[in-house]
Amino acid sequence: MYIKLVIIEGFKSYKEQIATEDFSPKVNCVVGANGSGKSNFFHAIRFVLSDIFQNLRNEDRHALLHEGAGHQVASAFVEIVFDNSDNRIPVDKEEIRLRRTIGLKKDEYFLDAKHITKNEVMNLLESAGFSRSNPYYVVQQGKIASLTLMKDRERLDLLKEIGGTRVYEERRRESLKIMQDTGNKRKQIIQVVQYLDERLRELDEEKEELRKYQQLDKQRKSLEYTIYDKELHDTREKLEQVEVARTKASEESTKMYDRVEKAQDDSRSLDESLKGLAKELQTLNKEKETVEARKTEAIKKKTKLELDENDFKERVAGNIQSKNDALEQLRSVEGEMQKSMKELEEINPLYESQVEKEKDTTKRIMELEKKLSILYQKQGRATQFSNKAARDKWLRKEIEDLKRVLDSNMVQEQKLQDEIFRLNTDLTEHDAHIRKNEVEIGELESHISKSHEQFNIKKRERDEEQRKRKEKWGEESQLYSEIEKLKTELERAKKNLDHATPGDVRRGLSSIRRICSDYKINGVFGPIVELVDCDEKFFTAVEVTAGNSLFHVVVENDEISTKIIRHLNSLKGGRVTFIPLNRVKAPQVNYPQSSDAIPLLRRLKFDSKFAPALGQVFGRTVVCRDLNVATRVAKTDGLDCITMEGDQVSRKGGMTGGFYDHRRSKLRFMNTIIQNTKSINTKEKVLEDVRRQLQVIDQQITQLVTEQQRLEADWTHSKVKVEQLKQEIVNANKQKHAIHKALENKEKSLGDIRTQIEQLRSSMTMKEAEMGTELVDHLTPEERGELSELNPKIQDLKEKLIAYKTDRIEMESRKAELETNLATNLKRRINELQATIASIEDDSLPSSAGLKTQELEDAKLLVEEVTNELESLCRSIDEKTKQVKKIKDEKAKLKALEDECEMTVQDANKKLEELFSLRNTLLAKQEEYTKKIRGLGPLSSEAFDSYKRKNVKELQKMLYRCSEQLQQFSHVNKKALDQYVNFTEQREELQKRQAELDAGDEKIKELISVLDMRKDESIERTFKGVAHHFRDVFSELVQGGHGHLVMMKKKDRDHDDEDDDDDGGREADAEGRVEKYIGVKVKVSFTGQGETQSMKQLSGGQKTVVALALIFAIQRCDPAPFYLFDEIDAALDPQYRTAVGNMIRGLADDSVSTQFITTTFRPELVKVADKIYGVFHKNRVSVVNVISKDQALDFIEKDQSHDT
Repeated sequence: MYIKLVIIEGFKSYKEQIATEDFSPKVNCVVGANGSGKSNFFHAIRFVLSDIFQNLRNEDRHALLHEGAGHQVASAFVEIVFDNSDNRIPVDKEEIRLRRTIGLKKDEYFLDAKHITKNEVMNLLESAGFSRSNPYYVVQQGKIASLTLMKDRERLDLLKEIGGTRVYEERRRESLKIMQDTGNKRKQIIQVVQYLDERLRELDEEKEELRKYQQLDKQRKSLEYTIYDKELHDTREKLEQVEVARTKASEESTKMYDRVEKAQDDSRSLDESLKGLAKELQTLNKEKETVEARKTEAIKKKTKLELDENDFKERVAGNIQSKNDALEQLRSVEGEMQKSMKELEEINPLYESQVEKEKDTTKRIMELEKKLSILYQKQGRATQFSNKAARDKWLRKEIEDLKRVLDSNMVQEQKLQDEIFRLNTDLTEHDAHIRKNEVEIGELESHISKSHEQFNIKKRERDEEQRKRKEKWGEESQLYSEIEKLKTELERAKKNLDHATPGDVRRGLSSIRRICSDYKINGVFGPIVELVDCDEKFFTAVEVTAGNSLFHVVVENDEISTKIIRHLNSLKGGRVTFIPLNRVKAPQVNYPQSSDAIPLLRRLKFDSKFAPALGQVFGRTVVCRDLNVATRVAKTDGLDCITMEGDQVSRKGGMTGGFYDHRRSKLRFMNTIIQNTKSINTKEKVLEDVRRQLQVIDQQITQLVTEQQRLEADWTHSKVKVEQLKQEIVNANKQKHAIHKALENKEKSLGDIRTQIEQLRSSMTMKEAEMGTELVDHLTPEERGELSELNPKIQDLKEKLIAYKTDRIEMESRKAELETNLATNLKRRINELQATIASIEDDSLPSSAGLKTQELEDAKLLVEEVTNELESLCRSIDEKTKQVKKIKDEKAKLKALEDECEMTVQDANKKLEELFSLRNTLLAKQEEYTKKIRGLGPLSSEAFDSYKRKNVKELQKMLYRCSEQLQQFSHVNKKALDQYVNFTEQREELQKRQAELDAGDEKIKELISVLDMRKDESIERTFKGVAHHFRDVFSELVQGGHGHLVMMKKKDRDHDDEDDDDDGGREADAEGRVEKYIGVKVKVSFTGQGETQSMKQLSGGQKTVVALALIFAIQRCDPAPFYLFDEIDAALDPQYRTAVGNMIRGLADDSVSTQFITTTFRPELVKVADKIYGVFHKNRVSVVNVISKDQALDFIEKDQSHDT
């Protein structure tokens, strides 16, 4: 069923007849500017459906008619066309038209054009689901605001109206009136009975038979009473058995519930353990990957070192072989060199002798040729010169030429001598340089050896430091893991403490810390929960005693608290209660001297300067052994008492108790936070010290590596320098050899120069001797004889010279060959072989052998350590995996146990239902026998015990005989009997009537009690339904939030400090009854954390959300086929408007389709609407047209921008 069409004419702003297009059976939205007629459109629908426009006065009727330009409207009507395809309205039609017409003097209803009364309309709507007790299927403007301002008792009245308690109250008033009438009748009956008793006493004196009759009648009543009483007793025993069975079944069900709850708790604990193990497994797997990578690297390094060692061994073996080969070749070359040198030593004297012979022969030839030349010249002077003077002139000229040549040779000789001296000096310098280089080479080789030793020492020191660093790394990793675990527990404890802390208080405490930090405010000591400590067994007592006072902040003086409150107000940073130490004083309390009652304050550990604040909170509370002791101490000593389980007894007499989940203990969370913080600080200091030591070790390792690199660079540099020095020695020897060659050539040239000088001087002497002699043209005989001898001598000497030259050349060639072989081949080969042997001997392979071996051993140890570590990790992973499997198995067992317990609970519930049905049957039987006993009237005391020991069968027989005996008195004196019987009957009738009146009075009292009970049950049932839907609706509207309704009873008022100021306790009503319930309170949390808030603590928008949640809850509790909402989202934030729109959409799309017609100025409801109508106003006349969603959204956007 839904509204299909609305037709309006003449109603308020709708002058001309307008008919809307067919409404959607789901979500419809109406938009329009202010004053356009949206609310009038809603009023038109309410005008037909609700009874608010009833009993209208003339001016009220006039206000409903259209007023505008033109002629006056005399009447108006609104017609609503319903789709009744589901036959919700009990009329056999698929479409129903309901019209209401109003004029200045008429107000009529029409159903399908047939006249119908208002009551018939209302009954018809009631039958379709429009409850008059629940008017919230139409929510007009202002309804939300009125709901937000409702007091607790007004919400209770609303629930009463919804629950239909008006019927119970009317019947109660009728019952009280009947009781008053019954009292008047009972007074009259008592007067008549007194009269009849007097008359019966008179008849009793006259009639003996009457006494016998009375005796028999009394016997009959006694028998009947005993029978009924036995039946009643049996019924009561069966009822007790049923009650025992119910109690046992209930206890069994409770035990099963407890087992289920314990299993769930164990399962949650196992889940936590499983999460921890999963995290540890993840960490171990990461460590395993790291260790596997380290193992791979270690194996690679070990393999590389093994290959290097093999290469090293091969190099050593190759070097040894090369050294042996070089030594063998050196011996061979040295032998060959000794042979060559020996041969050279043999050739040198011969060569020198041959050279001397050649020189002497050449000199002799030159002398003879010179004499021969002189003789020839002398022989030809006479022909050459004409006189002596010409000859002397020529001789002088020749002598001058020879002198110039001699001077030139003398200069050349001096140069050659200087060069020979220089070459000898160079040879001396080269020898000294070679000796110096040899000494330096020795020193460098010694230095290289020492560097190797120091390098090995540094290597061992570095290995030791690396071992220490590895140990420190292990300590660091362990400490870091422990710190992370403690931090995880710390964060969990902080999170749990935050959840246990009210939201506004949590924000306030956070704001205080920030304010004290930003504004450098001192004297803030923190909340009490951080300042107090005690044994764990007192945690529950302390927390229950303090309540929210645990989060009261202790400050040094009230000035500090005033300053902080000012900042809190400016920042809107939550709410906090402060305890200024300069304002509070610990109460003076006389504690009982008993071991069963211990002052709670004496069991707390705290700084003495906080004693006033803690005395204010805990000073009047004592811890008692049990509730009996607590009740006694509270009554005698006037103190608040609490047990270790958290059950409280107020000094005013109130008792509070029940289960307290110690696992959610705030003090335990705070203790965990404090202990973990201390442990973290301690371990972080140790970790910092370890890291400092690691830093020192790293520095030492770096220093050692630097020193090793320096030593390695030093010996490498020294080796290079040794090679350079050896090369310089080789080069110096080569230069010495070249100098020797040059020196030989210079000395030879010097000899030739000197020979030439002697020859020049001899020629000059001869020419000087010839000068002044006579010029002759012939030789003396001696000269001719000498001339003839000279030529043969010269010829002979030349032949000898040729022979000498040939021998000298041969010797010189052999000598040059030997010297060349020695200088360029053998000596160079020896130098090369000696250098090779020296390089092999000086090679660092032997010194590196230990290093390589040590590195290989270290690598093997590292591989072994990493392998052991990997095996340990694998074992740990296997153990953790087994633990995970074990936990999963335990969870499966717990799940099976939980399912088994739930099945047991279901069976117990079925049994309880059966026992409840049997109990009702027995109660009915008990009531029946009680009525029969009451029907016997008043009995004597003997009647109760006379036949008590008889069984039912015997009593039945006796009753039968007694009835037969009573029949014998039917023939006694009729008149006396008639009078007696008549009076007796009258009396009995009156007594029966009185008993009936009394019973009726009791019944009426029971009825009133039942009515009160049913009224309360109706209120409770309505409250439960509305409260249940309120929780669901609120959680849908406020994501992450939660809310609930609290029914306030009379006894709750003493403990409720949030009641409205003007909402005092209710007095007894006119019939003397005190109401059981005094109001309905709303408790909500928009964050889902911390304490809930009442309506007074909410903002305007939040109150609107709560009011909407209440409306939707009422609608869900008592659903209607369609709903009319007039701007319900006006005061909502976008997120809540979206939530409301989604909820309406969801309700409309539900399997039980519900129609919604809404008006709005916001886009959220438009977006979820299936059909949108625009209301337009022109010339004071409103019209309604269908518009598109885009048009509606554009209108809303323009309207919002215009408002902005």
